[in-house]
Amino acid sequence: MNILGISAFYHDSAACLVRDGDIVAAAQEERFTRKKHDHRFPQNAVDYCLKEAGITAAELDHVAFYDKPLLKFERLLETYLSYAPLGFRSFLKAMPLWLRQKLHLPREMDRGLLQQYRGRYIFAEHHESHAASAFYPSPFEEAAILTLDGVGEWATASQGIGRGNKLELTHEMRFPHSVGLLYSAFTTFTGFKVNSGEYKLMGLAPYGEPRFKDAILEKLIDLKPDGSLAMDMSYFAFCHGLTMTSPRMDQLFEGPPRAPEAPLTQREMDIAASIQAVTEEVMLRCAKELSRRTKMKNLVMAGGVALNCVAGGKILSEGVFDDIWIQPAAGDAGGALGAALLVWHQLLGKPRQVDGVHDRQHGSLLGPRYTNDEIQGFLDGVGARYRKFDEEPALLDHIADQIASEKVIGHLHGRMEFGPRALGSRSILGDARSTRMQSVMNLKIKFRESFRPFAPLVLRERVHEWFEMRPGQDSAYMLLVAGVHPDKRLPNTAESGEMKGVDRLLKVVRSQVPAVTHVDYSSRIQTVDPDRHGRVYRLLRRFESKTGVPVVINTSFNVRSEPIVCTPEHAYRCFMATNMDVLVLEDFVLRKEDQPKAKQHEIDSYLAQFDLD
Repeated sequence: MNILGISAFYHDSAACLVRDGDIVAAAQEERFTRKKHDHRFPQNAVDYCLKEAGITAAELDHVAFYDKPLLKFERLLETYLSYAPLGFRSFLKAMPLWLRQKLHLPREMDRGLLQQYRGRYIFAEHHESHAASAFYPSPFEEAAILTLDGVGEWATASQGIGRGNKLELTHEMRFPHSVGLLYSAFTTFTGFKVNSGEYKLMGLAPYGEPRFKDAILEKLIDLKPDGSLAMDMSYFAFCHGLTMTSPRMDQLFEGPPRAPEAPLTQREMDIAASIQAVTEEVMLRCAKELSRRTKMKNLVMAGGVALNCVAGGKILSEGVFDDIWIQPAAGDAGGALGAALLVWHQLLGKPRQVDGVHDRQHGSLLGPRYTNDEIQGFLDGVGARYRKFDEEPALLDHIADQIASEKVIGHLHGRMEFGPRALGSRSILGDARSTRMQSVMNLKIKFRESFRPFAPLVLRERVHEWFEMRPGQDSAYMLLVAGVHPDKRLPNTAESGEMKGVDRLLKVVRSQVPAVTHVDYSSRIQTVDPDRHGRVYRLLRRFESKTGVPVVINTSFNVRSEPIVCTPEHAYRCFMATNMDVLVLEDFVLRKEDQPKAKQHEIDSYLAQFDLD
């Protein structure tokens, strides 16, 4: 039985194809269109999923949408009426898309499926889809469920339980009170963009002191012991305005919001530290209440706030639950996967097989892959100069040597990742031992802020030796933060009390792997194992044999504000437009110095697609 899940028209459209309960394919529309967070109907993602499954839309048994648009429209109308006439401008801005598309989803999906699908459309509730995406692929027979995001229809957070093939949501928090919207409000206040800048805010937090935490808890929100909260809406404008915050925020946080791209000051760093501390407290209280109420040993999470890996790591390290599984595509894209699995298990009552160890996400490697013939045809067509390796051991030797020589490697291999993290298949790799790699990769390749941290790839069997994690602990989706192991840390003799801000990161060597060690000695861990990661695992083993270190830098293969690359063409163009040294496309290796010099107008044209200013 073939079930297609779709998320669209709000943020990060995606499609997922489930066959007899197995996830066959999933992808975000942005990867194909190159439009970051593309919200349009995911035509390319749908077409890919059908092609990967070897079917047409006529062979689909069910099509599920990840939320209920009419309920969301009801919330929009009620909110407008509550604030009228204040919200008239934002109401007028929202209406055209609702009247043209969002209220006519069956028509839009009929069009996207070429009028071939003859069944009915199933609309799940937003947080139901999140919950299903968290529980059903997890390795647990039963688990507590926590979903947290900005807002779905009305719910902004939900709690429940999953057992076997059934899930039940028992508690929810409702709009406008939302930890996700609270975090997004501070994202805009510190000069970053909603829905993309939250990662920056989290990365900025360790540079500051949480001196505004008490003000947030005393003035902005009423936080209850169970993790629920009520926001003082006089400080926020997202219900009725075109901004997230009101002028009252300026008085509380020592001035107006930071202008985008203005220099970062200690104030922004302290604000980031403060809202991060509050968010961790909210999530920790939610988890403790859920543990107390359900008595479950395991927790699963989804929703955009679940991507706050620092908070997730804290829940695990404090022992609230024995184990945690977080949906890798925790945001709206993952709702497509959740909706499809919800139909299979909850609606159709199909059983679910788990072993308590292995999840059903297939490493989240659910996107397109490309053959050597396809890659060679493309490279020959653009006149690229390359070397093809016929034997994998020789290829891995070469890549490991390049990384050890402090070369920056663009790496495309196998199926593309589903979710916001590059997990080795569409990654930029570098030497974590290097003291200069942090600045080089951020400024010369990613074209982004120098403070942004990088994550380590580490062999799972070595993770406890290099980071403060249990032996063999799994973090395959880069969703947990842990400290660098004390044995691998270096004395901070160079750190001066006068050193502030980003200098604390870039001018102090903190560990044997400084390029992935943040100012607070933390790292966002991705473990690799032979079952899920294949060639990437073998590459890391080869690098360890040469250097004694089972850790390399892994960051997403893209420039700032660009979606992660999907195709060999995307990867090649990104390679040619940046200071990357080496490009690996399956069995082909390209050195930058060997390539015909890219014309400046071609580079400018490529970079002009993205908001790099």
